[in-house]
Amino acid sequence: MSMAAAPSLHEADAWTLARPLLPAAVVLAASDPRAPQPPALPEERAALAHARPRRLREFDAGRAAARRAMAQLGVPPAPVLHGPDRAPVWPGGLAGTITHCDTACLAAVARAENFRALGLDLEDDNPLAPDLLATICTPSELDRLAAVPPGRRGQIAKLIFSAKEAAYKAQYPLSRTLFDFQTLEIELDAGGAGHFTARFLRAVAPFAAGSRLSGRYAIGGGRIVTAVVLAA
Repeated sequence: MSMAAAPSLHEADAWTLARPLLPAAVVLAASDPRAPQPPALPEERAALAHARPRRLREFDAGRAAARRAMAQLGVPPAPVLHGPDRAPVWPGGLAGTITHCDTACLAAVARAENFRALGLDLEDDNPLAPDLLATICTPSELDRLAAVPPGRRGQIAKLIFSAKEAAYKAQYPLSRTLFDFQTLEIELDAGGAGHFTARFLRAVAPFAAGSRLSGRYAIGGGRIVTAVVLAA
């Protein structure tokens, strides 16, 4: 009798941090990109013929996590293709999102009848580089960061970056529009309860200027996780 490998400490920690951010109807699976994983299907890897080994390991781990999540939904294994825009192409009837950092991959999957789109982002909890602040943060976000104690500004800026990544991933299946970090503005809840909103500063159809996406975040174990879920 074969036995599945036990999850690594890193993937278990990432899963534990992310799971409370998602509704029960969204399933979550994890993998470790440094550990051996089942190779991605040939049709999935077709777009990565010239990718570096590290990128292939991350890709395989992400697809392995995606198939574990699909199995939890009772969905037979199916390719999650790599679109020309590099976004995952989920099998019909599913909404999903994949994210990774150096030590863990996460995949969240749900039935499309319940959720229009999902966005999940996983980052190492190290400060955002100061030279990226003006690229990532809007003027209003920079003003709010100025009020944060200097020792925490880099971490909060990294959280803003991650929140924008999650919101972007959630909106993309609906808009199919690429845009820069200045298009969304993040507002973190004042009480530190793990909620944020991402506001569109300009129209990105079907989202009007001023539209807001609600999200959640968690910080722990040296990681930041952010999630945005758009219900059907």
